Amino acid sequence: DVAYLRSVLPSTIDDAFFDYLATLDASEVTVTAIPEGSVVFARVPFLQVKGPLLVVQLLETTLLCLVNYASLVATNAARFRLLAGPDMKLIEMGLRRAQGPDGALSASKYSYIGGFDCTSNILAGKLYGIPVRGTIAHSFIMSFRCLEEVQPRELPPRAGGDPVDLADLAVSWLQRVCDLLQTPPSKANQGELAAFVSYAVTFPCDFQGLLDTYCVRRSGLPNFCAVALALHQLGYQAIGVRLDSGDLAQQSKEIRGVFQACGAHFQVPWFGTIPIAVSNDISEQSLEEFRRKGSEIDMIGIGTNLVTCPLQPSLGCVYKLVEVNGSPCLKLTEDEEKMTIPGMKTIYRLYDAAGHPFMDLMALEEEPSPSAGQELGIRVLGRLGETTKVIPTTVEPLHRTYFRDGQVCEPLPSLPEVRTHAQVSLNLLSPAHRRLHEPQPYPV
Repeated sequence: DVAYLRSVLPSTIDDAFFDYLATLDASEVTVTAIPEGSVVFARVPFLQVKGPLLVVQLLETTLLCLVNYASLVATNAARFRLLAGPDMKLIEMGLRRAQGPDGALSASKYSYIGGFDCTSNILAGKLYGIPVRGTIAHSFIMSFRCLEEVQPRELPPRAGGDPVDLADLAVSWLQRVCDLLQTPPSKANQGELAAFVSYAVTFPCDFQGLLDTYCVRRSGLPNFCAVALALHQLGYQAIGVRLDSGDLAQQSKEIRGVFQACGAHFQVPWFGTIPIAVSNDISEQSLEEFRRKGSEIDMIGIGTNLVTCPLQPSLGCVYKLVEVNGSPCLKLTEDEEKMTIPGMKTIYRLYDAAGHPFMDLMALEEEPSPSAGQELGIRVLGRLGETTKVIPTTVEPLHRTYFRDGQVCEPLPSLPEVRTHAQVSLNLLSPAHRRLHEPQPYPV
């Protein structure tokens, strides 16, 4: 590294500088941070780095790179979770649209922290232990043309016994389903039926259908029901369907009606509750529309609008010098938003009697810590000329020391622990601060 720097920096630089670079290490650096997964507000310093000036300057770009996109994705995922509610299953499906493989892995990891249940990115599952889920693909269905292409086609009953030709059994069920739905069996695509049968033979305990390759009502739905009912006859239970186009909310209600009709008519009680998953450029507006229209959707796959964060493509976290050798530093600028707040600070979160945080308080490190029940004179950022009195019920110091003397000194939580902490942290916020449209500003 030093040799490379010699080659790109001006030749007039003293050799002693490069000798000094070769001696740098992190043994004199201390890092305090607000725990990963915590809710953090604008202007609150969530990470503080103390150490020799050159070392902490070298850390700037790396730390911002690690924090900015991760925080952005986790926040975007949390917004989807808040809109979807606690019971909806959310699957991250953004691998193909993410900013390269590294961005995709970060998106999978931090969308899980933000509240998603699983990912379609199997490498993220391998590396981080995130639950993985996927669905059948359009290309798989389109690769079949007729039932004669299904090999193997026999499946033994789950309880044991002689194998049964599942393709023939599905064809007999297709006629009965089409009679019930009053749709001609000839409209059901034979290649699609073959794909469903082939998938069901391979995954009899995990059979699912993608319904919109050809026509949901005339083909995908009757073909799926036929194969699912054939599996049921052999003791197996289908696990779900996916829609990827059209009016997803309306179609989900129609599909639920068909499942319930089949369940009642053929006396298969679980059939009416088969999970329905949807995808297709799902956005926050899509989730609001599902809620407004009402739907029978159980799982939502979100890709592009999750991992690319179109509402805010980048997060503007910054890394600013606030003190050198005990002297506070202040950046003055024409842009008031870019002015820094001088001095090393400690951050406290103040809670009200209902257990909701209502304010983050920044104080200099040498100032005495506030106490629960103590009246505090504070000034809100943006209104520094006004002094306000507050009395917190609980006071929580937010920063913890994670790195000192070259060693990690705080046990780092597992990914599921960070995810749980993030959800608890979000749920502590009052509804007025948590709402996505015109939230009440959170004071600092």
